[in-house]
Amino acid sequence: MPGTVFLILAAWCFSRSSPRFEAWLIGHPQLGPHVRLWRQTGAIARRAKFLACGSMVLSFALLTQTSAPPVALAATAICLIGAGTYVASRPER
Repeated sequence: MPGTVFLILAAWCFSRSSPRFEAWLIGHPQLGPHVRLWRQTGAIARRAKFLACGSMVLSFALLTQTSAPPVALAATAICLIGAGTYVASRPER
């Protein structure tokens, strides 16, 4: 799973539960700029979009190599297509 979604969710949760940890996350040299960009404009950096969508494609490819039932493959494909479409549709910097 791509980490971008979890990073945004963590920032939202910490904004309501722990101002100290939220400040740490916002001030983090690598994670902070992505969170601030999302909060200001709802944007996701192009590199993060490629990594997120690529991770989804790779995850689905690995899933097809298992003995997962067709209904699980279909449900997973629908969810990943929806998530990928959302990520790809977000503005960039």
